[in-house]
Formats: sequence, structure tokens, C-alpha cells
Amino acid sequence: MQQPFFKLSPQLEALDKEVMEQVKEQFAKIDQITEYNQLKMLNAFIKNGVSESHFVASTGYGYGDRGREVIDLVAADAFGAEAAIVRHNFVSGTHALTVALFGLLRPGDTMLCVTGRPYDTLLGVIGLNGESDGSLKEFGIGYDDVDLLPDGTVDYEGIEARLKKGGFNIVYIQRSRGYSVRPSLTVEDIEKITKLSKSICPNIPVVVDNCYGEFVQTREPCDVGADLIIGSLIKNVGGGIASTGGYIAGRADLVEKCSYRLTVPNAGSEIGATLGHSRELFMGLFNAPHLTGEAVKTAVYSACLLEKLGFAVSPRWDEVRGDIIQTLTLGTPERLVAFCRGLQKGMPVDAFLRPDPSDMPGYDCDIIMACGSFTLGATSELSADAPLREPYAAWLQGSLNFHSGKMGVLLAVDSLLGGNG
Repeated sequence: MQQPFFKLSPQLEALDKEVMEQVKEQFAKIDQITEYNQLKMLNAFIKNGVSESHFVASTGYGYGDRGREVIDLVAADAFGAEAAIVRHNFVSGTHALTVALFGLLRPGDTMLCVTGRPYDTLLGVIGLNGESDGSLKEFGIGYDDVDLLPDGTVDYEGIEARLKKGGFNIVYIQRSRGYSVRPSLTVEDIEKITKLSKSICPNIPVVVDNCYGEFVQTREPCDVGADLIIGSLIKNVGGGIASTGGYIAGRADLVEKCSYRLTVPNAGSEIGATLGHSRELFMGLFNAPHLTGEAVKTAVYSACLLEKLGFAVSPRWDEVRGDIIQTLTLGTPERLVAFCRGLQKGMPVDAFLRPDPSDMPGYDCDIIMACGSFTLGATSELSADAPLREPYAAWLQGSLNFHSGKMGVLLAVDSLLGGNG
């Protein structure tokens, strides 16, 4: 059916039809993964007896909050984990990662990151950005890493050599690419790293920053031996409904150690008022597999469209994906800004705004971001952000539904090509 709401050039409309025909088979595969994960989630809800009584708010210490306890059980089942903590008072994915690292590591310990340097906002947590106030470094916790190969893939030989040297206390994996153009890790990649690590250092926990990767495949890192996974609720796991929060899941003893850093030792996950957030956390978690599928479709569509226009994309439209993020290398700052401004015009919220590059805490250069979300900063909703530095790539992510996400991408391309800038 022809839509009368957005004016696109005949050439762009024709290209849209061509892309939609080309991605049919890929979309069918995404639907199969979404259905599997949605039924897995439904089973977790039924198994743990979720009821309306679990949505009731608690206050004060939150003693005996059944909703808090049950959502942890549901998340653990959905992630193939022994235990989980899902909380609205994780302020970001970086906060959840920080709690996990401080929960597991002690003065004199060392973390080994086997996927190169982690995402920008974690550098200050570790103490790699030149400042150590409150960081792991200030507490006497060391850091080492194994860089990726020149093509951005995992250096398994380098990891093996470093593991055999010893002297570290956790193996840390960042699944998503961050602000780089290296491939995101699939569950199969994580499985290979985990097996290698366990064969050499069986007692060292493997910890995965799982942000952006949840429910993209039918298995999660805990299903293939990872000891702990961490992520945000305003990315995949919140289903576009949770207004804030994060999670930690995995081995029960490690989750409990992390809970002591979130609250206090010995009380851990048994305290913490939910303040009326439980309903949206349950509903968001239930919706997460579907939202993730819609986001992956939007990523596949954008990759195919931009590739047809001659731009470099990663991953390609028909490649296996490890997360929802799509990198679109646009080559110049002008194209990058035009793309983000066009995408903003397809947002349900704040479509009238004009994104401009600006300074942002935790980053070393100006950032431009197109985002018109119901939840501030939610990258589960359609957004694109990018540092104003080479290779001038946009990192497209999220989409509450594919249909509006597709139109946002079309308006971004229209702006990029000069039709709506």
C-alpha cells in the first residue's frame, strides 16, 4: 500500500522495493530466531508463575519483594544462567559493568580483556583515561588486554599465549564493537574464547559485556560456558518499555558477589525497594525478543540499502550478526551529519530537532546523535550516534518496530543524498 505521509523521490521508493525483495530470506531467518526466543521467554514466565501480584511496589528496604525475586528467576532462565539480578537502580550498562567488576576483583587482582580496549565509557572505570579517582586502578586492580587482529577479529593465538602467562583474575569479553568497525562477537566466538580460557585456566571467571547482543541469536553466552553476563535495560533487554536499569546474570556465587557491591555485603539481592517499577521491567523483559528482532531487521535493511548506494557497511546485510548494531561508513563529516539529521526527521519524539555535534562526558571528541526516544538515551529505540573522527561512520541501532525504523533510514538516506538536508 502506498503511504501518503512521507515524500520520497521515485528513485528512493524504487530502491526501497528492491531492498525489501532482496532481504526477504534474511527476514525469515530473523523471524525464526525471534519466535524461538519469544517462546523461551514465555516459558520462563510460565515456569516461574508470574502474576499480577508481582507488580506491586515495595518501599523502604524492600524486604520480601516477591516481584523482585521472581523477575530475577525469569531472567536467569531466559539467559541460561543460574541466577540474575535485574534492577531499575542500575543507572546504565556501564554502571552494571562497574558493579560487576568491583564485585569480582580485589586489590592486587588483574582483569584481562581479550577483545582489545573496551568501550569508551569503561576506560574511566578501569583507570585508562588518565584519571584514577574512584577507578579500579586506584584500588590497586590491574588491567591487561589482548588486542584484536588487524582485520578486527579475535586473536586466539595471542589469547592462548597470554592465558598461559597467568597473573590475572577474570577474562573479560566485550561482545559489541563499541565505536570501532571491528565485527561484533557472535555466541560462537564467545564459546570458542570461553573453551580456550577454561582449558588453560579453568577456575578463572569469563565475564561478558553482553550489551546490544541479547536475543540476537538463540543462545546466550551463559549457554556456552560464560560465567557472567552484564547489560542494560534501555537496550535489548528492556524491550523498549523499561525506563531505566540493568542486569547481571550467570553463576550464582558470582552474581551474589556482584549484588554485595550493588547493595551491601550479606544482604545483597535480598534488599532494595522496587518503587513501582516491577511491572515495566517484567513487561519489557517479555517484549525483549520481539524488539530485538525488529531492531535486527532495521539493521539488515539499512545495510542492504547503503551497500547498494556504494557505502561500506559492517556487518553486511546477509552476514551472521552478534548484536543489533549496524555500522555505516559515510566517509566525511558532512555526510555523517546529514545522515543523522535525516534520521532525526523520522523519529516519533523530537523529530523537529536538528542534531549538531557536541561534547559528551566520557568521550574524547565531539559526538553527534540522532535520537527521538520515549526513554532518554534508549538505544533499544531507533538511534544513530557517531564520534566526529575518521572513518566518519554512523552506528545505527535499535527500532521499536521495523516499519517506522525503515522510514527513518529512508529519510536519513534522502538527507544524505541531498534531498532533505
